[in-house]
Amino acid sequence: MRTRRLSGTAALVTAGVVVLTGFGAGPAAAAPTGTPALEAATTTPATATALTAPAAFAAPAAVTVKAPRKTLRLGAKGEAVTWLQRRLAELGYQPGKADGRYGGTTLTAVWAFQKVNGVAPTSTVAARTWKALESPRAPKVLVPNGRPTRAEVNLTKQIMVLYVGGQPKLITHISSGSGVAYCETAVWQGKKQRFCGSARTPTGDYKTTWRKSGWHTSYLGRLYNPIFFNGGIAFHGALSVPLSPASHGCVRMPMNVAQVLPGMLGTGVPVHVRGAFRRA
Repeated sequence: MRTRRLSGTAALVTAGVVVLTGFGAGPAAAAPTGTPALEAATTTPATATALTAPAAFAAPAAVTVKAPRKTLRLGAKGEAVTWLQRRLAELGYQPGKADGRYGGTTLTAVWAFQKVNGVAPTSTVAARTWKALESPRAPKVLVPNGRPTRAEVNLTKQIMVLYVGGQPKLITHISSGSGVAYCETAVWQGKKQRFCGSARTPTGDYKTTWRKSGWHTSYLGRLYNPIFFNGGIAFHGALSVPLSPASHGCVRMPMNVAQVLPGMLGTGVPVHVRGAFRRA
């Protein structure tokens, strides 16, 4: 996977830990509609990070917000990081605890914010990101006449927005289907079997259906706190949520987001998937 700012690196994000690895990891992929969940995760989940439900998007108004304007890089510590974390949480993102430590959980929230605000996603928080934090944009509405409570998946920007009462309550970075055909061999129901499909997240209008707490095992891997909305395609937590689409078709999200999403997204809620990711 490649990006202009992070060429040659990728983030393997856990709940509060980021490990930089090669972005060129081979694609995962998506099973056909109506099959069990399609995601793969090969490591054990990290310890959960305590979070609070995000506030609604706070569009700039009468109150003037002054950002620290100190360049921050992954691993930074201090008051400027705490300010960043609190500001992101105010705006509906999920940076984790406001503990003054810039780790993997905060990084994925920074990516989501940068993508919404037209800043090329990068781990560095510099002038353009600070300026946007002072005067942030609201996420682009994909379905203007949609239900007040709904989830919108923007495949072009690789973000998901959960609206509650017509307001964005949660905005997160995601990684959707890679778009690459696959054939994989796995032991399923006691037999060694070969599964082939197209790693695609279909666009369309759906509704949330069944879910499972904790890890769910499918024939292509494991999903954390999955919430299904299109056959075997689900929102779920993953230990790897890179900047480019990399899943079997599901909508991967950071582990800390997957911890709070089930308490915010009920059953039968509309899910709208739009757009198409274009690789650089």
